[in-house]
Amino acid sequence: MHRALLRRVHARRLSTVPKQAQCVVIGGGIIGTSTAYHLAKRGWTDVVLLERHALTAGTTWHAAGLMVTFGSLSSTSTEWRKYSKSLYQSLEAETGQSTGFLGCGFIELATERDRLEEYRRVAAFNRKEGVDVHEIDAREVSSLFPLCRTDDVLAGFYVADDGRVNPVDATQALAKGFKQLGGTIVEGVDCTDIITEDDAVVGLETSAGTIKTDYVVNCGGLWARELGKSHGVLIPNQAAEHYYLLTDAMDNVDPSWPVVEDPRNYAYIRPEGGGLMVGLFEGEAASWDSSIPPFGEIAPDWDRLAPYLEKAMSRVPSVQDVGVKKLFCGPESFTPDLAPLIGEAPELQRYFVAAGLNSIGILTGPGVGRSVANWIVDGVPDVDVCGFHVDRARDYQATPAYRLERVKEALGDVYKCHYPYKTPQAGRDLCGNQPSSLSHFS
Repeated sequence: MHRALLRRVHARRLSTVPKQAQCVVIGGGIIGTSTAYHLAKRGWTDVVLLERHALTAGTTWHAAGLMVTFGSLSSTSTEWRKYSKSLYQSLEAETGQSTGFLGCGFIELATERDRLEEYRRVAAFNRKEGVDVHEIDAREVSSLFPLCRTDDVLAGFYVADDGRVNPVDATQALAKGFKQLGGTIVEGVDCTDIITEDDAVVGLETSAGTIKTDYVVNCGGLWARELGKSHGVLIPNQAAEHYYLLTDAMDNVDPSWPVVEDPRNYAYIRPEGGGLMVGLFEGEAASWDSSIPPFGEIAPDWDRLAPYLEKAMSRVPSVQDVGVKKLFCGPESFTPDLAPLIGEAPELQRYFVAAGLNSIGILTGPGVGRSVANWIVDGVPDVDVCGFHVDRARDYQATPAYRLERVKEALGDVYKCHYPYKTPQAGRDLCGNQPSSLSHFS
């Protein structure tokens, strides 16, 4: 299906592009379409969304689609999540395109004392930020997700109206909204160079012609680092292997069951296609630094994954009694400190970055896109971006030795217990002579 889509895109490849635009957004995933949509909502309708393949061709198409507001200790990230969920629920009425949002609920399982303390702290903060999260007991977890083993569950943290979306549908809804507001989407065309004067953007070259523009936004996702490097902009994100398993159909699975996260066992679990999806954030990841085609997959490493899959499936033992439809592996990009890279690049005026979403692009994408759009239009960000600004990056973080080593730990940290003031260890001997105090990354 995806190959056919690419053929259709290239068949209608434009021989020309618009000669000028207020802004060109590069990348047609959830972040790029969100940024373009929100620029148009602010009245910037002379905007071009440039996608070198087809919409969602990078990592968006294979995202798990979780829409979870619980979990962050950042006011900014929590606000992004809340807004994203709200927009996913309202976009269909505006555009006629469903996002596939299902408010089936979300449960975070605490199965260790330290995790219980962490999630209670997170829950208290999230309630202050307006997230309606409740602590529930093992019996209530079992009633909400009957196949879930609960003998070791100390508590669950439940948000009844969180859930999931369809990533492709959500992206198409944002794209449709952008076009309805007057925006232009160009697929099958590469950005080949940025045109600058006095260290500021004045245009860009594409494989189909030149576009004069005052602003560029790099929403290249998986390819953002390479794209930025070609323009002298530092974006130290790095791809890693990311996995989920899809089971065959199971008679006793209700598609309205909530999403369950079981971090101790490296897993998130939700209904999918009549069976279950069992996703993984394994304790130590595998970096991915090879080329990959649009809508591409990575051959899964069954031997490396087997111990993690065994742990993950122990939460829903009946999974072991059904067949495996697919073990999917695709690239997902992460930053050294697991925080997004957004904002105006210090190397080049009017060159903005919105990348490095660390596998939470779907659940923060609308919020991130709105903030970047407001930043461009108003000249200042509308939220606290101190921990997210792209200007915190340092040159050594883009070296292959550093990023390939650090990403293994970064992905692994997603589901580890998050102790206050914990500092990453991987790659510390690869920082050159730059003291870590210069950077938000340690």
